[in-house]
Amino acid sequence: QVQLVESGGGLVQAGGSLRLSCAASGRIVSINAMGWYRQAPGKQRELVATITSGGSTNYADSVKGRFTISRDNAKNTVYLQLSSLKPEDTAVYYCNAEIPFYHMNYWGKGTLVTVSS
Repeated sequence: QVQLVESGGGLVQAGGSLRLSCAASGRIVSINAMGWYRQAPGKQRELVATITSGGSTNYADSVKGRFTISRDNAKNTVYLQLSSLKPEDTAVYYCNAEIPFYHMNYWGKGTLVTVSS
């Protein structure tokens, strides 16, 4: 029905930047909130940032001022600009989309971000 595909992960040095993208495809009428979550090795998945269809954003305290979430509703795509990266930002980053037509939240398969010190 719906697929989310993330891209943009990779290896970057501490202090560097990356831009993640997540495109939703399939039979989509509308998308409510979209968001990014991450899971570091040995840790639980945690919220990074969310954005509503109207553009309201919410960030984890650990990324405020360094990460920026945005979306293009026409393209069903959400972005995450990661700046001033730290080794502790190393994780698999997952995209999430709340799609009201199916009353479901969908997840992507994740993209790995590795920050070297």
